[in-house]
Amino acid sequence: MKYESSLKDINMWLIDYSEIDFPLNKSRSIFRSHLTSNYSSKNISNKSITTGKTQAIENRPTSVQSGMNSSLFGGSQKFCKVGYYKGNRVAIKQVRKSSITIDRELLVEMKQMIDLQHTNINRFVGACTVAPDICYVMIYCNKGSLADVLENTDISIDENFKLSFASDIIQGLEFLSQSPMKKHGNLKSSNCVVDSHWVCKLTDFGLTQFRKNEEIDTEEDENITCRQLFWTAPELLRLKPVLEVHGDVYAFGIILQEIVLRTGPFTSMLEVVEPKDIIESVRLGTVPNVRPVIPVDACKRQMLHLIKSCWDEEPTKRPTYSKIKSELKKISGGKSINIVDNMISMMEKYANNLEELVHDRTLELEEEKHKTDQLLYQMLPRSVADQLKKGLQVEAEYFEEVTIYFSDIVGFTKLASESTPLQVVAMLNDLYTAFDDVIDNYNVYKVETIGDAYMVVSGLPERINNHHAGEIAGMALALLNKVKHFSIRHRPGHRMQLRVGIHSGSVVAGIVGLKMPRYCLFGDTVNTASRMESSGLAMMIHVSSATHDVLSKFDTFNMEKRGEITVKGKNPLTTFWLKGRKDGSEFELPEITLAAPSLDNCATV
Repeated sequence: MKYESSLKDINMWLIDYSEIDFPLNKSRSIFRSHLTSNYSSKNISNKSITTGKTQAIENRPTSVQSGMNSSLFGGSQKFCKVGYYKGNRVAIKQVRKSSITIDRELLVEMKQMIDLQHTNINRFVGACTVAPDICYVMIYCNKGSLADVLENTDISIDENFKLSFASDIIQGLEFLSQSPMKKHGNLKSSNCVVDSHWVCKLTDFGLTQFRKNEEIDTEEDENITCRQLFWTAPELLRLKPVLEVHGDVYAFGIILQEIVLRTGPFTSMLEVVEPKDIIESVRLGTVPNVRPVIPVDACKRQMLHLIKSCWDEEPTKRPTYSKIKSELKKISGGKSINIVDNMISMMEKYANNLEELVHDRTLELEEEKHKTDQLLYQMLPRSVADQLKKGLQVEAEYFEEVTIYFSDIVGFTKLASESTPLQVVAMLNDLYTAFDDVIDNYNVYKVETIGDAYMVVSGLPERINNHHAGEIAGMALALLNKVKHFSIRHRPGHRMQLRVGIHSGSVVAGIVGLKMPRYCLFGDTVNTASRMESSGLAMMIHVSSATHDVLSKFDTFNMEKRGEITVKGKNPLTTFWLKGRKDGSEFELPEITLAAPSLDNCATV
């Protein structure tokens, strides 16, 4: 039951492609063509490694991404992307399929891949199953593939270094043979990747179910296809059933030849024979058997014997993994094969990825600065915020004409008394978040919200002539339309109603306070706008005569005279109702039977 439960936990391996980050300067699609059949490399590395001394610091472009289906010598290289997922640098290998069916076989396969943990196995991160981004993701090894390392003539590799690579590969193969995978199945030098500590890891294995029925590139050259078969055992070319381990041992023998000679398989033969002819000869098992040519003086006699035994025509005569490990230890003279690791680790403490680390920190700093600026611009007008950032003192400023909007919720006191504090906060947050989305479409500045009161102004800090009244009027109509369709989460059947007041006039605006500074408005215009709201009616926009005069200049809005009203501290005022636009997008006034508001809903300014 525990196993079945773990199979269903697809979050262990399922990746949302949108969560993979592709920073412009950190990832690139890789594509490189090898035009010759031998190892040749340009502009790959400035690193020189010897037994006793390590010089220079790596400064090379990324070549092979985790080695997954990367180039064969003399062929064209596949390419995959490099990105960042949950803090790890990863290689993304696309799978050419239109859909993925997540059935039990796939779940078992993914669990097996996730569970594989070994020093010489490149870690499987997960897979994306949604077209067109179907792919699987592995940890990125920044030295590239073993093929790239071997072909780079700027790297001097001694015998111990070569034995280290061979030992890493065989330990990875032995681990796979003891796991549910049983085999690699696609072993070649381009599928052996080297990490920052020069540890060789196996990759691009398994996932048979995931890649099942993958579309084949029919446009690929026949010779390129045949080059990819150089590591395939003869019995597999004949499609003859054999023990799973024997094919990987044959491929390991081919890789050993590459390590010893630092050339691709069959390099000398490719000068006179086509790749397809070589593969056909291997498949037929011609006598003598067609195998890569290794000069007698190219390596120790024991190594030459091991290589030839690995690619023996008869699968059962090939050595086991434990036998290969024993032979490699004998070839090394009984010494530790991984002696290079400590030397490389010491060097990389000082030099590896230093430039990238500094760049990462710089990007993080810029990102945090951007977040801080965005937060500041939400609290204060941009022009005012920029002055504060420069350390300048923001002087109070007089604005001859602006338009101020006030609104509050009708019956808020009763509604709040019937709700919990958390419900009130959630309701106001939902409402004003919706309002904030609306006002982004207008040239206005949100001054503040106090409880259920919402205050917006247009015409400052940027002066826009007489257009401020039109901006506020259009915004007020849009907000009332928004309220008509607003639903309270804890009271879904309750119909929320808004009361709106608008007034135009002069104000003084400036920053108040040092801690949590606020951009505040002062003047009788603010008081009058508040009185327009408090003396209005539910779902109606109450407009002063001053605002009416400004709007009349543009003949854009429909307004209806209300008449004279008396408000506290003011002479009788002639006011109007804003009913809609004249362009046909008129706001539909609801049927209102509610009388004038009670004093408990009046805003105090």
